[in-house]
Amino acid sequence: MKKISSVLACALAVAVSLVSCSKVQDKSDNLKPRLVIMTDIGPADVEPDDNESAVRLMSYADRFEIEAIITSIGWNCDPYPPEWADYLYRVIEAYRTDVNNLMKRSGQNGFLSLEQEQGSQELGYWPSADYIRSRSVMGSPKAGIGVIGPDNNTAGSDLIIKLADEDDPRPIYVCSWGGANTLSQAIWKVQQERSPEEFKEFLNKFRLYTITDQDMVYAMRMNRAYSSHQWLRRDFSQDLMLVWDESAWLNQNALGVQNWDKYATHIQNHGQMGKVYPHYLWGVEGDTPSFLNAMPNGLNDPDRPEQVGWGGCHQFGVSPDRETYAWVNWQDPLKSISNDYEHKFYPDEFNDFAARMQWADEGAGNRNPVVIVNGNGGLRPIEMQAKAGTVVRADASKSYDPDGDNLSFEWWFQVFPDDGALPEISDASAQKVSFKIPDDAAGRQLHLVCEVHDDGNFNLVAYRRVIITVK
Repeated sequence: MKKISSVLACALAVAVSLVSCSKVQDKSDNLKPRLVIMTDIGPADVEPDDNESAVRLMSYADRFEIEAIITSIGWNCDPYPPEWADYLYRVIEAYRTDVNNLMKRSGQNGFLSLEQEQGSQELGYWPSADYIRSRSVMGSPKAGIGVIGPDNNTAGSDLIIKLADEDDPRPIYVCSWGGANTLSQAIWKVQQERSPEEFKEFLNKFRLYTITDQDMVYAMRMNRAYSSHQWLRRDFSQDLMLVWDESAWLNQNALGVQNWDKYATHIQNHGQMGKVYPHYLWGVEGDTPSFLNAMPNGLNDPDRPEQVGWGGCHQFGVSPDRETYAWVNWQDPLKSISNDYEHKFYPDEFNDFAARMQWADEGAGNRNPVVIVNGNGGLRPIEMQAKAGTVVRADASKSYDPDGDNLSFEWWFQVFPDDGALPEISDASAQKVSFKIPDDAAGRQLHLVCEVHDDGNFNLVAYRRVIITVK
């Protein structure tokens, strides 16, 4: 890295204009993201990856408010056999045992009442298995736009409408492990029954992340017009945030296969959930990026799909059907950029899961560091302003590890397609860094990420994003 001379650095520092966000955390920072899962979970010899993703999701039940798990159609089933839902219930029952150990991770001694659990849940709270089971319902048994209508209402579509109507300002992150037909049905029903203004408000509540397009059987996967997803993209792309991933899920599958020995060693047979974690068939946990995208770890804001996170990065553009628009990553240069980040994050993403499965098995283990940048705690991106040509300083020295582990630091700027030159960080592995804003960067936003690892078991990671608007 090039270094600015001390004289020049001092002169530029005087001219720095930095305005940080408030150091007072918003109360909503302590609440979990609201999550709805639509899964075509089934027998391990047909749909093992959904079983795997369900185990991982349960190991993060303290990080997500699991509002609904809806069993529905996917590539391997049309119609969805209702008895396949038993595979979801098997994972939940395994969680019922393991949660007693998992709660030790946050010092939790018991559960709220089921009525209290129906309200807003704070980060760190492990819900009861009874709560999760009460939120597990059946969705649309058939695929395609052709079934959307008055005869396709289900407990799943009714629950989605109920969730959106709750007095809760938080968005609802919908993760489509199979087809999103159940959400499509809920949208169709509300469109029939409410005013245009009310309907728009309903759509604005959701952020849909689809693992490719699975609202049809696999053999007809290129028949985009068959899918209700195309209808969502065509008619509602301005009001419904729809992320169509064609990068993160493929890497999740492939990297999982390449690293299967680690799953066999650190995931399978660890706790009761590890005992129901099956061997892969085609790939490993291809659906997991849908909720990793909303992971509250300080790396990204899931309401901003261009910010890279554990679920990749996306930009608004034409979708693979070349007719409709969504947040996508199927074309270069973004696909290559997202691919590179997915490979970078994969070891930490796996280690994070493995550490949680150790807790599930033993009731003890490592916990993640806490990153504090320029005195700002919390998880939301820190907003700053700076003038082009000035030197900016960032300080993460107040970061700490809850287990007293030593910390190591890595600072980096996110790469965006067609982006300009990025600043050169003085010492990217230091607690405190400085860098000069490029002279021609006025009008741009620079995204700086502070990545912190501990030296405990699995070398766990935490992040903090700093967004610098250049004046």
